[in-house]
Amino acid sequence: PPGASAARGVSQGKVTAPMASPHAGNAPPGVDPEAFSWFQTVDADHSGFISVKELKQALVNNNWSSFNDETCLLMINMFDKTRSGRIDVYGFSALLRFIQQWRSLFQQYDRDQSGSISFSELQQAFSQMGYNLSPQFSQLLLARYAQRSPNPSIQLDRFIHICMQLQSLTDAFREKDTALVGNVRLSYEDFLTMVVTRML
Repeated sequence: PPGASAARGVSQGKVTAPMASPHAGNAPPGVDPEAFSWFQTVDADHSGFISVKELKQALVNNNWSSFNDETCLLMINMFDKTRSGRIDVYGFSALLRFIQQWRSLFQQYDRDQSGSISFSELQQAFSQMGYNLSPQFSQLLLARYAQRSPNPSIQLDRFIHICMQLQSLTDAFREKDTALVGNVRLSYEDFLTMVVTRML
């Protein structure tokens, strides 16, 4: 698929420009030439923008599965300054840096270097990130986000998705929990508003 060779570079923890582009030297100001070259490869329809579909075709997990649609959409929305559902070369360059940071964190928590995050690794990751979450909650996340198998684990795309949602919902909770006691009283509509404004 388009961008597959570029995706190999990302899955191995670095971004590579798989094909020499005649325009690679003409990267816009503030955009790394390597990121610009990769942008041109991923932009399969040469529109000057990356869509969710193009991003999904370019990004892979350590097990070579494509990033899921929800995570790609979440990341596109994060870097889409025009609210058009796609990103330009500046947004793409920022997104690559963002993925690299999450990949580094993922590799740090993947203690057995299996390429995925197990239940115990997820618990340790939450603890190190400052979340005080029960084993039951981690199990719930595994049931919701892991591929079905005897030993369920979380791939990079789902790890990014979970962490982004946790951070967003934690920020929403803290807006209500001004005394930082860990409990809030919410009306049903306040709860729905909190979730809807921070979810896809």
